[in-house]
Amino acid sequence: MNGLITPVLLVAVIGLTCAGLLVFASKVFHVSVDERITLVREVLPGANCGGCGFAGCDDYAANLVADEGLSCTLCSPGGAGTAEAIAEILGRAAGSAEPMVAQVMCNGVSGARRTVLEWQGMSSCKGAKGWFSSPNACMFGCMGLGDCATACQFDAIGIVDGIAKVNRENCVACGACVGACPQKLIKLVPVKSQVHVLCSSTDKGAVARKNCDNACIGCTKCTTVCNFDAIHIEDNLARIDVEKCKSCGLCAVVCPTGAINSFRKLPPRAAAEKAAAVKKAAAKKDERPL
Repeated sequence: MNGLITPVLLVAVIGLTCAGLLVFASKVFHVSVDERITLVREVLPGANCGGCGFAGCDDYAANLVADEGLSCTLCSPGGAGTAEAIAEILGRAAGSAEPMVAQVMCNGVSGARRTVLEWQGMSSCKGAKGWFSSPNACMFGCMGLGDCATACQFDAIGIVDGIAKVNRENCVACGACVGACPQKLIKLVPVKSQVHVLCSSTDKGAVARKNCDNACIGCTKCTTVCNFDAIHIEDNLARIDVEKCKSCGLCAVVCPTGAINSFRKLPPRAAAEKAAAVKKAAAKKDERPL
């Protein structure tokens, strides 16, 4: 019996000694944490998507407390409600942020684009791009292998008819798909912007059209009908200035290849009236004095 007591006491003494050392170390090396960091972290959604520009929600919370000039509106998944909650905790003005959404600047669907080979390797755009520029004739278009869909945590983007498509209802503008696309085709755009050029090819018109039926050919028809100087041809590609664009959709109506897309849905009568107005405006601009 005495032989058992000694080792038990020895273990107990060692345990108590280690506990004492741990308590001492915790006091000596204690780093105080601002309780506001914990409070801010609790109101953040916890997606850790990196859309705010920081490593995750913990990093964003710490930087919000440390930097009084840092905006409370950088968390896209949390939206306005999260920004207001953070502002209340930190005693700041919430400010306002432009609601954003991801947009794929390509409409080279399976039936429109030309392919030069069939990729049978890994289902990864980055993997395929490591071997060649693209399996499609257009070097600028979507490969459709789904890196963006894999990166999205909100089921807001997927491959439809061979190219990436964004579900605007689910998108929280975290930017994960933007960073995942090796073709740099995905952009975060204001939700209010309803008209976009769904093409990124800078090839000359004849080449672009040969590679894809839906490509922008730089014909300038869109620039002719725009009343707000919001669209111009640069590097053979129509580009929209979102600050000037009123999303009227006239450019989408006259685009001969359908490269310009409008999310603004018009009733049939309004659409017909708009088309007639576009034709009238184009005819008037074509008139030349005798």
